[in-house]
Amino acid sequence: MGSYKGEEQHHHHHHRNESNCVLVHGPIIVGAGPSGLATSACLKQQSVPSLILEKSDCIASLWQHRTYDRLKLHLPKQFCELPLLGFPHNFPKYPTKHQFISYMETYASHFSIKPRFNQAVIKAEFDHVLGFWRVKTQDFEYISRWLIVATGENAEPVIPDIPGIDRFKGRVVHTSLYKSGSVFKNQRVLVIGCGNSGMEVCLDLCRFNVIPHMVVRNTVHVLPREMFGFSTFGIAMALVKWFPLKLVDKLLLLLANFTLGNTDQIGLRRPKTGPIELKNVTGKTPVLDVGALSQIKSGKIKVVEGVKEITRNGAKFVDGQEKEIDSIILATGYKSSVPTWLKGCEFFTKDGMPKSPFPNGWKAEKGLYTVGFTRRGLLGTASDAVNIAKDIGEQWRTIKECNDSNFNYLPQRNVVQNIVKK
Repeated sequence: MGSYKGEEQHHHHHHRNESNCVLVHGPIIVGAGPSGLATSACLKQQSVPSLILEKSDCIASLWQHRTYDRLKLHLPKQFCELPLLGFPHNFPKYPTKHQFISYMETYASHFSIKPRFNQAVIKAEFDHVLGFWRVKTQDFEYISRWLIVATGENAEPVIPDIPGIDRFKGRVVHTSLYKSGSVFKNQRVLVIGCGNSGMEVCLDLCRFNVIPHMVVRNTVHVLPREMFGFSTFGIAMALVKWFPLKLVDKLLLLLANFTLGNTDQIGLRRPKTGPIELKNVTGKTPVLDVGALSQIKSGKIKVVEGVKEITRNGAKFVDGQEKEIDSIILATGYKSSVPTWLKGCEFFTKDGMPKSPFPNGWKAEKGLYTVGFTRRGLLGTASDAVNIAKDIGEQWRTIKECNDSNFNYLPQRNVVQNIVKK
């Protein structure tokens, strides 16, 4: 069987042979993004080995391959740190995409985390006879007592089905493939979606003499990124500890209207539910404005209603308007990929999110765990990673105390070893 990168470092954690079966003595983690790295580091602190399987060729592939050049963290760095190792002190308050990637690489190096790259999980299923998880990639079948799903909420781009889009003669790209507005210079561009990505892409396009038309189908909360020199998110986090959530939402909206004005007047209608409550209930994040709003007010970014259909040269809108368009950018977000590969599991919804809401969504049954599905960004990821590592660490120590150090603790070890030897 072909060797794999880092095999020497892993040999004491895994038992394998010519059958393309690998017995993993610690947990299998699917995904080498911030969630997978954080969990692996926390497990290491508990003296538990783990194996990360990553479908791409690098860590944090979403950040490395699917983000636009001007991206910065939307929240101050103290809210985006992973457990056990903070950002360098010289990083700015809102690190850039490249700074965040370098932090991830430093993190992996610091904790000697060596994922197996180019291992796309095709199927993972609990074997009730063995009492183990069987995780299949294109090359191997991995077997472990524990499976940690760390693919996150943003694994796959959402491509909406818009009538007529197939006949459009211009370019259509999802924001996952958008790097810079330079390739759209002097064009009329339709940006479908008004979340943080949609707003920032429109802002970026303005730098290249583009006229962005931003589609706003639904209501949206826009908040200033900072209020009076303090992070809006930080203010909200502090207030929620002392006051009822609905009161905090009212206060945030009062301050937002004071700083930004009434966004309803420029085509951005606010939802009836407050921003924090809406985020907690639906996962819909408020937009933190970094400059797009002033461009909307000045008319450089045009706000348009929902698209009725795409034509060969443009778009028809629900309000009856029709516009000529050169390119379309889909700022339509991402979704979980879990339903495509995790089989026979009742813990996830059909949308690939844990059925148990935060803070209880990190642990399922039969040794299944999830990290990065909290809808609370990297803070939620850090919380999940710490909880999972503590839980598995306790099981690991109990098992080791009961049995010898040669991993003979596996109650079904003979059956498993037979599978590996076949």
